[in-house]
Amino acid sequence: MPITEFLARNAAHYGDDAALVEINPELRELAVAQTDWKELSLVERSAHTGYRKTLSWHAFDESANQFANLLMEQGVHRGEKVAILMMNCIEWLPIYFGVLKTGATVVPMNFRYSAEEIRYCLELADVDALVFGPEFVERMAALQEKIPRVRLQFFVGEQWERPAFAKPYAMLAVRCSKKPPQVTLHDEDDAAIYFSSGTTGFPKAILHSHRALVCACEVEQAHHSQTREDVFLCIPPLYHTGAKMHWFGSLLSGSRAVLLRGTQSRWILETAFWEGATVVWLLVPWAQDILDALESGELRLEDYDLSPWRLMHIGAQPVPPSLVKRWKTYFPAHAYDTNYGLSESIGPGCVHLGVENIGKVGAIGKAGYLWETKIVDEQGERVAPGEVGELAVKGAGVMKCYYKDPEATRAVLRGAWLHTGDMAREDMDGFIYLVDRKKDVIITGGENIYPVQIEDFLRAHPKIKDAAVIGLAEYRLGEIAAAIVELKPGAQASEEEINAFCRDLPRYKRPRRIIFAPVPRNATGKIEKPKLRAQYAGGSVVETQLQN
Repeated sequence: MPITEFLARNAAHYGDDAALVEINPELRELAVAQTDWKELSLVERSAHTGYRKTLSWHAFDESANQFANLLMEQGVHRGEKVAILMMNCIEWLPIYFGVLKTGATVVPMNFRYSAEEIRYCLELADVDALVFGPEFVERMAALQEKIPRVRLQFFVGEQWERPAFAKPYAMLAVRCSKKPPQVTLHDEDDAAIYFSSGTTGFPKAILHSHRALVCACEVEQAHHSQTREDVFLCIPPLYHTGAKMHWFGSLLSGSRAVLLRGTQSRWILETAFWEGATVVWLLVPWAQDILDALESGELRLEDYDLSPWRLMHIGAQPVPPSLVKRWKTYFPAHAYDTNYGLSESIGPGCVHLGVENIGKVGAIGKAGYLWETKIVDEQGERVAPGEVGELAVKGAGVMKCYYKDPEATRAVLRGAWLHTGDMAREDMDGFIYLVDRKKDVIITGGENIYPVQIEDFLRAHPKIKDAAVIGLAEYRLGEIAAAIVELKPGAQASEEEINAFCRDLPRYKRPRRIIFAPVPRNATGKIEKPKLRAQYAGGSVVETQLQN
């Protein structure tokens, strides 16, 4: 069955119940300044300055139907491509489902893309129509002469902000029928094109079927047991498979989701408090920020009733065990989980730790629900437990292909198995530990160094907030490991202090250079190693600088 049927089912069964809530914390700040916030009821808070918007399941489904009918009126049909370039907002998911209901392929796009990256991705995915928000008017205006294939553009925002080259989404959609379009969808129909994160190069276009999207729903709900009573706090960007596929558990269970437009620690805890969040998915930097704010006294747990919060889980990147240990000291009642996945496997869940396996923190888990895994050598043969090899996964959520790139597809799809490019090992209990990206391995003097192992070690230092390790060319050894170290706010450290801390590492794993600088991460929390290599590997290493 296509994923759109879940939305129609929820509208029929839970029509008046809230499906989506959008929280804009900047508008909430204005409301807090104007009144005694704690004395207001939820209804009164909702009315204040429009910071909180809600959408019922019935309205969600009708909005998707209206946009689908609008697209079809404008000549968009099965097989065409419709891109979404928007920040998280309450219109995002109805637009996504509206595209799916037409039989067209939806193409979510990274809101951090530059104008040139937007052009590249629109061209790569053969996009016919585009929906964009006010944050992208300037970038889109610069592209109008460069994207002739995109024959239709819709603007989501205030009428006075709308550029002349775009049609008004709300004004046109509201006039369209609220009934579902008469389009028959099949499991193997093309559904979505997602772009790889680009951490190892320029983005690739990843094509998925309706069957894969439904697989993501079933996997998420099986792993985290969402019920009608749950409230999912969604913070990461919806264009990425991670956020949306975790939300798919809310879709399957018919439960409420809260879209928070902001990542400040106080905003996260306040929203979890006021909305009664039960499930919160965080990226490593946000979890670290919350813990740092609690340790410094900037935030106090006693100011928030977080008793409904039952599950904190992290994905999209390796999770330092030291972070989980710190988290459990402040939130001992929280179940903790982590998911491994990639956009080629429709996001999180192909490998899953499980809340019952807290003793295996550091592992990414075992094969997820409906998935199979294996770790293989260069010839594709399984390696023995404990040996490092490439992780391969198999399941209904594997992509159809890299769109218009058969060579790249052949490189990773071997039969039904997707070769992830991630190096991993499996222990005697069958738990998988991520070692590093295959392309990130540093070979120094003939020894393989896996940066993730060093990064996890460095993050255990009490003054270090984040760390990234890259290889720098060196005449005698070929490569050496360089550590980019980001200190916690207010902390000071010297290169000698970090080197002394690293003496507990085997000699060949110790970083040969320490660089004090911010660690750049993309919108899904992954370290942007190409950016670091471009900055530091192209020439001499910058001098060590102390952070204040």
